[in-house]
Amino acid sequence: MNDWRPFVYGGLASITAECGTFPIDTTKTRLQIQGQRIDARFTDLKYRGMFHAFFRILREEGAVALYSGIAPALLRQATYGTIKIGIYHTLKRAVISNPHDETLAVNVICGVTAGVVSSSIANPTDVLKVRMQASGSQTKCDNMVCSFVKIYRTEGFTGLWRGVGPTAQRAAVVAGVELPAYDLCKKHILMSGLLGDTKETHFLASFLAGLAGAIASNPIDVVKTRMMTQKKLKVAASPGAGAVQVIYSSSLDCLLQAVANGQTVKTEGVMALYKGFIPNWLRLGPWNIIFFMTYEQLKKTY
Repeated sequence: MNDWRPFVYGGLASITAECGTFPIDTTKTRLQIQGQRIDARFTDLKYRGMFHAFFRILREEGAVALYSGIAPALLRQATYGTIKIGIYHTLKRAVISNPHDETLAVNVICGVTAGVVSSSIANPTDVLKVRMQASGSQTKCDNMVCSFVKIYRTEGFTGLWRGVGPTAQRAAVVAGVELPAYDLCKKHILMSGLLGDTKETHFLASFLAGLAGAIASNPIDVVKTRMMTQKKLKVAASPGAGAVQVIYSSSLDCLLQAVANGQTVKTEGVMALYKGFIPNWLRLGPWNIIFFMTYEQLKKTY
């Protein structure tokens, strides 16, 4: 069935949700990248928590820093959100034509597939967003085009797909949990008879879906953020020559790194994988509420 509406509604709802929650996402990114060990040194723990980070960024760098990276973020949602929701609903209808016959297993498989495909395509915009969020106002490249050119010149074409592995893994987890969770919660709320197909039902189902997504995805989100923000370092290999190394060679290396450069779990503890959980949840919760309620209203209106 060739239905274009899930693609369009998904993209519009994703952009709306991104605009409403972006400062929280910036705060989450700053919290996740602090505490790494680079060149045998730990980076400073500049922020003590979500609110401290939010107000310190606001005080030291201005409100514009909280929206640093908004352009690639909106571009990402215009691609990632559009493709993800479109593929998810299209696959579901291709497998099961009657919505009442949907099963959790089918929805999870469709969600995982949609997350992997859409995130892989949109990865360059995600790299731009995370880099601009991490640097804030402390960079001469204050726009998307300048940042894109800088990454391409210094790291090559592959730099734009840095972290695509953990990005796809996170998207698979998020889409494979949030989308089926929303459908499942909505289905059971409607079956209970307590609420109808109303805004209250959409609010409750989206809140629960956001909580489930945050718990499942936060460890992968930490790895993804660190993989994307790491810079290539030139190291003298021989006179007149130089080798290039990075802090983490892979997402697994970032998680359990066996070499001496420092690793997320061994040097910072398991709870490092849940750094930024509160802002991550406080972002995913409102993000999902705005997204699903906008999506449902678009469906009803058009």
